[in-house]
Amino acid sequence: MGLRTPLYDTHVAAGARMVDFGGWDMPVNYGSQIDEHHAVRRDAGMFDVSHMCALDLTGSRTREFLRYLLANDVAKLKTAGKALYSCMLNEQGGVIDDLIVYYMHDSWFRMVVNAGTRDKDIAWIRQQAIAFSVEVKVRDDLAMIAVQGPNARSKVVSVLGEATQSALELKIFSGAELGGYFIARTGYTGEDGFEVLLPKEDVAQTWRTFHAAGIAQCGLGARDTLRLEAGMNLYGNDMDEAQSPLESGLAWTVAFEPTERNFIGRASLEAQQRAGLSRKMVGLLLEDRGVLRSHQPVIVEGQPNGEITSGTFSPTLERSIALARVSVAAQGSVKVDIRGKHLVARIVSYPFVRNGKACIEL
Repeated sequence: MGLRTPLYDTHVAAGARMVDFGGWDMPVNYGSQIDEHHAVRRDAGMFDVSHMCALDLTGSRTREFLRYLLANDVAKLKTAGKALYSCMLNEQGGVIDDLIVYYMHDSWFRMVVNAGTRDKDIAWIRQQAIAFSVEVKVRDDLAMIAVQGPNARSKVVSVLGEATQSALELKIFSGAELGGYFIARTGYTGEDGFEVLLPKEDVAQTWRTFHAAGIAQCGLGARDTLRLEAGMNLYGNDMDEAQSPLESGLAWTVAFEPTERNFIGRASLEAQQRAGLSRKMVGLLLEDRGVLRSHQPVIVEGQPNGEITSGTFSPTLERSIALARVSVAAQGSVKVDIRGKHLVARIVSYPFVRNGKACIEL
């Protein structure tokens, strides 16, 4: 038996198919994974993301600490509730985790880290925080529901009531405490929506109320196809401690300016830049019939050139898509080894889909 979120019994009662995900018993779907995917692209769907870990970091030097801990620069955060996506690196420039951090006020930042890396993240953060006298509090008293889709925000506010009405005014990648909830306009699907942090004792009733309001229950299967269509990395697939953000399509999350800011892993990233990158992350669109999956080899001119890090059938595009790490010289058409058959795929820019619309030429 794995770890369970406060919504475990709710999922089981709804007939969800439960699977192990990073040590947690989580719903992969409630019936049709394709229908759940389309619900998010066309209306509104919700996901239990209570397995993810919320941390509150407090102390007078918290901003200084996070400027050292993270590759992106929290100095950019000047408005209460504003969020920043960043990688947290080791000294070699490998990705310990990718995360979101929210600026609450000068001595309080909130962070949400991945479930599968929870324990090592907490240990690493606490170890680094000692020198800055920053307190790290694990918010196990909170649960989290992500509601995503073109109608997600209006449906959430209609359910949560007048106290949360101002959530409709939140800018993208911002959050606020409203009506006893922390509501953030963030997500992992390429659609608009909210991620709602709330007391875990309230989450089952809130989930049922959301469902009664026409928000579809969605599992991890749909979440994966949605995030891949949106070109969003999955930790453990598309990057890990052996890969830097520069070779994982995440150079945009590294703030090298100002040059005087020292952060963990900076020297290694700068050395990688000086030496020149040998690998890059690309999107692939399969031109032949088949399904792209993680670890399938990418072939260029008859030679292995890299491999797929994440692959799936895209319900929106009705084509097979993937992220792949290949040599920097790779371009145009490549082949993918699928059970011994070399099928043709085209290198494309990603995201593949955003806000329900195709971003690539089919």
